[in-house]
Amino acid sequence: MVQWLGATGLVAYPTNLLSRFFASPYVGARIQQLLTDPEYAYGNELSIGNAAAGSFQSTLGKTEGLLEPNEFWYFWRRFIPNDQPEQLSADDEAKIDIAGFRRGMGAIQRALGKPFATKGIILQYNLRKLHEIFPRCLFVFTQRHGAYNTQSFLEARMKYYGDINAWFSVRPPGYEPLLEQDPYTQVAGQIHLTNQSIRRELADLPEANSLAVEYERFCEDPAAVYGQIVAKLAELGHPSDHPYHGPERFEATNRRRLPSDEFARVEAAWGSFAG
Repeated sequence: MVQWLGATGLVAYPTNLLSRFFASPYVGARIQQLLTDPEYAYGNELSIGNAAAGSFQSTLGKTEGLLEPNEFWYFWRRFIPNDQPEQLSADDEAKIDIAGFRRGMGAIQRALGKPFATKGIILQYNLRKLHEIFPRCLFVFTQRHGAYNTQSFLEARMKYYGDINAWFSVRPPGYEPLLEQDPYTQVAGQIHLTNQSIRRELADLPEANSLAVEYERFCEDPAAVYGQIVAKLAELGHPSDHPYHGPERFEATNRRRLPSDEFARVEAAWGSFAG
């Protein structure tokens, strides 16, 4: 979704190039414009290829190409006291460099002249605090069918660690009992608790600040989701008449890729949490 949203031209986003300037984002954004924006391409003297632009492909969130989206973790870590995504205590929230965080985000938006869209995974369990820092922020919460989401996480464990028992990605609030469970229950519980925490956080925010999007519906009609995002941004004071130019649909990857017996364990594990 981040790749798609950036490709629409509606927003600015952290690229693989910009991520190298996480400590000086304004300078990085200006250098990016100098190298890649056609407005500055006098005589094509600074032409640089962008091999993966528009591919909408990634490996465990990692993209290929100069202007493809980056998770931008180093930028977030400059201002937030947690190295890995986890719920912050009130004491840890008080350690966030709010002024620096705002300056950094503002510098990118000033340089690129658009709202800035990025993954919020490092503070996804503290969205009320993130809203306090950026009150005109829109949280787009994407959800996927739990069994297929569980299957993808199990595959990610194997791809990243070569071990289905190795924990991959975030540790949501209340995860500790999952450490004693089998990997199928662990992952299903991890996804369930993450979704539960995000819903709980968003429920305390103004309706204008959040948009829940089902992965399957997004794949079926991305233009409709684009219209919802534009309407929400306008409601938050970011009006745009930028028309939609993008794919009519994406192919959803909700397919059984694990052997039948393993996928049956996935379904049973997900059902134990979601019913």
